[in-house]
Amino acid sequence: MLKIDDLNYSVEGRPLFEGATATIPTGHKVGIVGRNGAGKTTLFRLIRGELALEGGAITIPQRARIGGVAQEVPSSSTSLIDTVLAADTERASLLSEAETAQDPHRIAEIQARLSDIDAWSAEGRAASILRGLGFDAAAQLRPCSDFSGGWRMRVALAGVLFAQPDYLLLDEPTNYLDLEGALWLESYLQKYPHTVLIISHDRGLLNRAVTSILHLENKKLTLWAGGYDQFARQVQERRANLMAEARKQEARRDHLQAFVDRFKAKASKAAQAQSRVKMLEKMTLITPPEEAKQVVFTFPEPEELAPPIINLDGASVGYGGPPILKRLSLRIDQDDRIALLGRNGQGKSTLSKLLAGKLIASEGKMTRSSKLRIGYFAQHQVDELHLDETPLQHVQRLRKDEAQPRLRARLAGFGLMAEQAETVVGRLSGGQKARLSLLLATIDAPHLLILDEPTNHLDIESREGLVEALTEYKGAVVLVSHDMHLLSLVADRLWLVKDGAVTPYPSDLDAYRAELLAGEPSDKAPKVEKEKPKRASRDEVLALRAEVRKAEERLAKLNDMRDKLATKLANPELYEEARKGDLAVWNGKYAEVMEALDRAEELWLSATEKLEKAEA
Repeated sequence: MLKIDDLNYSVEGRPLFEGATATIPTGHKVGIVGRNGAGKTTLFRLIRGELALEGGAITIPQRARIGGVAQEVPSSSTSLIDTVLAADTERASLLSEAETAQDPHRIAEIQARLSDIDAWSAEGRAASILRGLGFDAAAQLRPCSDFSGGWRMRVALAGVLFAQPDYLLLDEPTNYLDLEGALWLESYLQKYPHTVLIISHDRGLLNRAVTSILHLENKKLTLWAGGYDQFARQVQERRANLMAEARKQEARRDHLQAFVDRFKAKASKAAQAQSRVKMLEKMTLITPPEEAKQVVFTFPEPEELAPPIINLDGASVGYGGPPILKRLSLRIDQDDRIALLGRNGQGKSTLSKLLAGKLIASEGKMTRSSKLRIGYFAQHQVDELHLDETPLQHVQRLRKDEAQPRLRARLAGFGLMAEQAETVVGRLSGGQKARLSLLLATIDAPHLLILDEPTNHLDIESREGLVEALTEYKGAVVLVSHDMHLLSLVADRLWLVKDGAVTPYPSDLDAYRAELLAGEPSDKAPKVEKEKPKRASRDEVLALRAEVRKAEERLAKLNDMRDKLATKLANPELYEEARKGDLAVWNGKYAEVMEALDRAEELWLSATEKLEKAEA
């Protein structure tokens, strides 16, 4: 077991741990949570022995191997598969010794140990791990130097998983994984044969892949049984109980103090008053834990545009060569919340860039509303912030005419208070940089917000704040994220990006997760004769009903807009000579709405026909 006993440690005079104690049984999967800056990563460094303890002790079984992901993977000419194989240093050492060993007894020992550690299946295991993290067979044979830093971090993760240390320490591993990789890692950790300690803000991972939560709060450690949701409920109940006890104690103290104040000067009551003074002195104060500080995001509200805001008709897009996505026929309205699903490399980011106007359709037609404003957030934009400038300077560059109080209010609306506003970006945390990038992406009140992995580096409180902001946001949202919790709460439409096409996904996120974990169907599956069309499944019928309902809601909105415009056009003042310019504008808007109404009726008819066939 891992035992932390009366741990004390400070950083630059600031205590991170004071008498912290916890015991983690061997083989447990433990999620480590706590506010940013509380000391979670420092705890890992203390466990690994990279930092010297100031007090207390950390003990683990003798000869136990501790493993974690290296901060940086060198850009070498070694192939990915060989890099992962080399991570098991015992296997590599034994194989090297086997080539030169002469003593028959030593050769026998080496072969026995190689058999014990299953060395002969190593390449298959390494390839399986790399495949789960997004590297196909061809990529596994390429050198590390062919890949960017984020992809090399996946190789480092593959290496430590392959080495199977007795204590696996992972610090935010999903930050450089996509949804498919994150789901694969969840499944892998559930079956991992040794102890796992994982720092994460991914609620899905903390609910499904761990069996207990180690909470770092107020410089103490508390181990809670169960996943994150169970932990959150228990903490809330404990907080409520402590608050009630604190109120009772405060009332008791007030009563005792009132007696002392009233009778301390009376000789007949002096002994009783003194007794109550001693009771007050002996009373241990109950201090309720602080509420987790909710980080807010304040998105400016855009005006409403006539639907659709984007329409793709037979569009294809790529990077100069053969198109990656072909013959796309898609539509986005301002009330859409769309999650993009699909394995890595299928084109989710390509579609995001096309919608954001960063790529041009090579074929077909893409039309946007003339007044459409788009906000685009991707992880690379966080890396492109000016490290030597403050957040205030970043916002000033975009809003030169705004007064400082207004600029600071904008920053505060994204959780960047006075201190962070004046701190150069290079010294901000990853979460603070992400919040600044989100502010810059939304500062113009976009009608469409495209978010590519927005939760990387955001803590759980910030993620919950982002969910609330997106729920209240009045524009369209297109999401690419490995955070299933975020997708499940925000998205109401799922698009699957696969084999160069983008199609509505017919089921829900749980079904998609199950499909990914089950693996893709084999290309070599035996062919079967065509069967009679099967009756639509319950999930398919529900999806079609949702499509009809959405079409009906769209029709109702457009009919309402048409009626309002008709009322406006019925105003005689609009036809006066001086108002002829306004009349042209309103006639144009009326024509746009009528055209949109025709298309909406076609979509409603089509959806209704599909539903009738499915229910027949």
